[in-house]
This record gives sequence, structure tokens and C-alpha cells, in this order.
Amino acid sequence: MFVDESGFYLLPMVVRTYAPIGQTPILRHLLTYAHLSAISAITPHGKLYTMVKDRSIKGPDVVCFLKHLLQHNTGKLLIIWDGATIHRSKVVKAFLANGATERILLERLPGYAPELNPDEGIWNYLKRVELKNVACRDVAHLRDELRKAIARLRHKTRVIRGCITQTGLITC
Repeated sequence: MFVDESGFYLLPMVVRTYAPIGQTPILRHLLTYAHLSAISAITPHGKLYTMVKDRSIKGPDVVCFLKHLLQHNTGKLLIIWDGATIHRSKVVKAFLANGATERILLERLPGYAPELNPDEGIWNYLKRVELKNVACRDVAHLRDELRKAIARLRHKTRVIRGCITQTGLITC
């Protein structure tokens, strides 16, 4: 499984519109730091697991997510992720030291190589395709739109597997 985190803000990801040429639409929106943070895992079989928080993802959230993955998957798990500091937090290390390494093997991607992490493609797809030009009123509205976007993406296993294939690490 490939694991990564991302943030979603109220300000929309503006992409191409169908406005008449020369009449660019103007989105008026208050600048705010209100956001959602998400962590996800994808498999070569096209499965997508997610967890969304109203704040930044922290070490205990990573542990909760790893437990979630263990509950939904039998056998051993190979987790491939980046070198984010939350992956090396004391809480995560304690969780692994207390027996989680019997079922979880962790591998770290090289530093500064987001092109090797297929989960980056998932975030890109959610932001630029599923949530393109979506301006949300508040965090609750953003959470609802993100939930629907993730639900749509879960049915698109070819897109999920394509994100993995695009990195060249494995073929699906």
C-alpha cells in the first residue's frame, strides 16, 4: 500500500472553464486557513482507504489509520510512504514497537521524490478532476464534497491503478 497525506482548503482548485473567451469568471472568496487534512492508502488492486480530519494529521491519527488498515486487510501489509515527520513520531514508533511490526512492514520513499508516490496522483485527481472549480461555503460543505469525490473515485479502480503504474514502480 502507498500512503500519503494532503490538505484541502475552501479556496477552489481553479481549472479550465466554459466561460466565453475573454470573460474569465471571478470567484470572490474570503481567504481563510480553514481546511481538511486527509490521509489515504491505495493498493495495486485499485482499493482506496481514507481518513479525513478537520485539522492537520498528527502522529496519533497515523496510528489510528494504520489500525484501520489492519482491520480491513488480513495478512501482512507493506506500507510505502514518504519521510514526513509524522511517520517518524514517537506515537508511531511506540505503536510499531508494541507488536505492529508483526503485520506491518514500512518502507520509505526517497526524499524529494513525489513523482514516485502514486498517492500524489490520487490527490491531484481529487483536486483537479473531482473537485475542480468547487467553491465551498465552509468546512462542513468541503467535507461533504470531499466525501462524495472520494466515493466516486473508489469506483474508478482504473484511475487508482493508473496512478501506481504511472510511477513505474510496479505494473498493475
